[in-house]
Amino acid sequence: MRRAPKDPELRRRWLCFLRNHREVIAAMDFFTVPTLTFRALYCFFVIGHDRRCVLHFNVTRHSSSAWIVQQLREAFPDQAAHRFLIFDRDAKYGLEVPIAVRSMAIRPVQTSFQSPWQNGIAERWIESCRRDLLDHVIAASERHLKRLLSDYIRYYDDVSYCPTSLCS
Repeated sequence: MRRAPKDPELRRRWLCFLRNHREVIAAMDFFTVPTLTFRALYCFFVIGHDRRCVLHFNVTRHSSSAWIVQQLREAFPDQAAHRFLIFDRDAKYGLEVPIAVRSMAIRPVQTSFQSPWQNGIAERWIESCRRDLLDHVIAASERHLKRLLSDYIRYYDDVSYCPTSLCS
């Protein structure tokens, strides 16, 4: 069966949205890191699109929607300058995360299915973190990984000239 051609208009509209609202967009995502004992740790982070600064991060062994909501409260403690939050359609977000995001006066924007390019800044940060840090170091524990990521975020924010560093 022949595939229907993709609509280029959808891609143009998404890119136009990203360019026009860059200053008020944040994105969140997860990635997994294997430890020395072959356990998987989940790294959660929120990154701003304007300066590509990491606004918040944390590490856990077991992610749940309640834990994610708490991390979002810590990432946006007051009425922040961000009006949109981009995230994918991962099952661990559940129904609670979009509701919590709306209650913080931020509009949740979920990406399309199997479209990592729509959350490209977060995906690029994950690749940079893997290439620069996690391909060279094996985390021993949750605390060790938090320290490694904290140092890497400080380095990343210095390189990207982020005015408000997370680790300052």
